[in-house]
Amino acid sequence: MKFERKKFSIEVGGRPLTLEFSPLAGKANAAVLGKYGETIVLVSVVMSPTESSANYMPLKVDYEERFYAAGKIIGSRFIRREGRPSEDAILTGRLVDRVIRPLFDQRLRHEVQVVVTVLSYDEENDPDFVGLIAASAALSISDVPWQGPIAAVRIAKIGETFRVNPTNAELQSPELLFETFVAGSKGAINMIELAGKEAGESEVLKAFEWAEQEFARLVDFQSEIVKEIGKPKADIKMAEAESALKNAVKKFLADRLEDAIYDAPKDGRNTKLAALKEELYAHLKETFVASESGGAPDFKAVEFLIEDMVDALVHKNILEDGRRPDGRKLDEVRALHAETHLFERTHGSGLFIRGNTQALAVTTLAAPGAEQLIETMEITTKRRFMLHYNFPAYSVGEIGSFRGPGRREIGHGALAEKAIRWMIPSVEQFPYTIRVVSEILSSNGSSSMATTCAATLSLLDAGVPIKKPVAGIAMGLMIDDKGNYKVLTDIQGPEDHYGDMDLKVAGTDAGVNAIQMDIKVNGLKREILEDALREAKKARLHILDHMKKVIATHRPELSPYAPKIIVLKINPEKIGLVIGPGGKMINGLIKKTGVITIDIEEDGSIFIAADDPKKAEEAANDIRALTREYKVGEVVEGPIVRVLDFGAIVDLGGGKDGMIHVSELQNGFVKNVGDVVKVGDFVRAKIIRVDTDGHIGLSLKQLE
Repeated sequence: MKFERKKFSIEVGGRPLTLEFSPLAGKANAAVLGKYGETIVLVSVVMSPTESSANYMPLKVDYEERFYAAGKIIGSRFIRREGRPSEDAILTGRLVDRVIRPLFDQRLRHEVQVVVTVLSYDEENDPDFVGLIAASAALSISDVPWQGPIAAVRIAKIGETFRVNPTNAELQSPELLFETFVAGSKGAINMIELAGKEAGESEVLKAFEWAEQEFARLVDFQSEIVKEIGKPKADIKMAEAESALKNAVKKFLADRLEDAIYDAPKDGRNTKLAALKEELYAHLKETFVASESGGAPDFKAVEFLIEDMVDALVHKNILEDGRRPDGRKLDEVRALHAETHLFERTHGSGLFIRGNTQALAVTTLAAPGAEQLIETMEITTKRRFMLHYNFPAYSVGEIGSFRGPGRREIGHGALAEKAIRWMIPSVEQFPYTIRVVSEILSSNGSSSMATTCAATLSLLDAGVPIKKPVAGIAMGLMIDDKGNYKVLTDIQGPEDHYGDMDLKVAGTDAGVNAIQMDIKVNGLKREILEDALREAKKARLHILDHMKKVIATHRPELSPYAPKIIVLKINPEKIGLVIGPGGKMINGLIKKTGVITIDIEEDGSIFIAADDPKKAEEAANDIRALTREYKVGEVVEGPIVRVLDFGAIVDLGGGKDGMIHVSELQNGFVKNVGDVVKVGDFVRAKIIRVDTDGHIGLSLKQLE
């Protein structure tokens, strides 16, 4: 068998990107092997031959990490194989999904699955870039209807320099201001993911300009591949209603729809729209004939028609008259409310309400040993700050099961965590592991940005000395075929559902910490993003001002229910003394003093956590004594614990003792040691000798 390969290469960020097309995964509609550095991914695309029953475009994107790609064998002791995807894998899968989804005709009802499998990882080049480009190339050459190709790059600002596709080592630079993963086509952007340290909006826009320069090259590169090896696109009938049904629905709703959508709160709007639909269905059953032979109308198609009409109505009223469904001005933020310290027993809490969206955040403080261990294909590390997001069904008035966080919950929590991460104090400043949980109690637009605000309130209430408060806002967009557009501040309800952009921006009063953007059109000009970022800053500052009126800085004292932590630093060579054989010493200290935990780091840092500061101090004193390095000339004290013929033993604490030779008890001849000291006497003595084996010689007479 002849195994033919076709390879195409282009340089990106100073390194070659190679796409290889071969019989690998030959049963798929298309497959591409992408290589960047020594990172290699396989992307497969499969489309079902028949339509699904879904009333949406059924796209599924999976990002599969393989431990062998990084030369690792990890997992539990009993299950040494990949299991549930890591959070990083879920977020990367979402990222690919968000880039490619807008380029499908949303009327397509054939299932499409894109699988990105990481086969090799070189620890320097992140698989998300090569995986996205390979996914675009695979969709482009396949027979799957898709409007690509599309491109993506990561841009970082390190010091004063912009870097295209920085290596992982470069992203660890202390001079990193921000890094952003941007996707788009020629002259347009359709997805943004950014993490930064109070980056200026103007600098962020420069990064987008750098990304656009790369897009043109990468799109042309893929277009040439399509010309050479691309398949004709499949001729698939898209879901569409018959013209007679369209006319009947439009005629019935023409003068009724606006009343159902406008100037009503969310619950009222939903009730009105539901009632209108029932009237429409009843009308169609009585009067509509689906075909010449008669029959019931296609109510699935009716749903699509209603969606299209609401979409057109919302677009028209905003673009022509600046009229929003709830009557707000285009740049107006909904009514705000904030509270802290809602519960006595928790370490910190904050409630943030914006319109009908409510986020309740609760902070828990723990010892450093409570850090989360992260083991993935790419990294093995510990996470000291965690932010988790829960979205129960009741928040949108529905009934649902509680089965743990899904992709959406993980994504929203990660965005809020990214927004706050750089504001968390170092472990030297605040030696705690910090977990914030956001409960979405009611949702009507941008609960992730409400989570950012609630988490900030909760952290301040818990006494965490964050560098600055952080707030976030969701921006929307209405744009028509001619390029006319209006930017919307604080989107909700119909604006979120029918709008063309969901741009979430979070940061401080000094700059941007996180951006996430998804769109429903093919791409946006940079000028639109400039307008949106400017309006987002105004809204962010408005929200921050409101939050600061409730709590401007962290509380000076921690909750009485939070653990008290004492930090010690010892010589790393003495760690073994503190732990003891089989952990005997450290476990004994915990039992004796009643502290919660004693955590020891490799650099000699010791963290003692207790519910009572006296217990923590007792354990600290024992460790200080145990690890104390005695020097000749120092004065020490302690009780006499043994009297011998040739001297006396003094207990110095921490398992250490010293010997006073009979000749060092006092000036002159001492016939009987017991004549000078007795067991139980408390004495002060001077150190006159420290042997290499740790034996300590003491003197009473040299202290006189």
